[in-house]
Amino acid sequence: MKRLEMRFENQEGKIVTYTLDDPVDPIDHNAVNAAMDVVIAQNAFTSNGGDLVAKRSARVIEQQIEEIEIN
Repeated sequence: MKRLEMRFENQEGKIVTYTLDDPVDPIDHNAVNAAMDVVIAQNAFTSNGGDLVAKRSARVIEQQIEEIEIN
């Protein structure tokens, strides 16, 4: 499973992470960057530390799970 993590800084300087499961592949870096700008500009999300004020990073995390048979 893939996840897109978008990390922002809030008014208190703390990092806030929003995660989207199964992002469109391949990831459009420009679209992610623009979406993060929109989130900040429209004050779309808030956090305990106040409004989101800056982009910090974005990354795709891919997780592979292998079931182990137990008796």
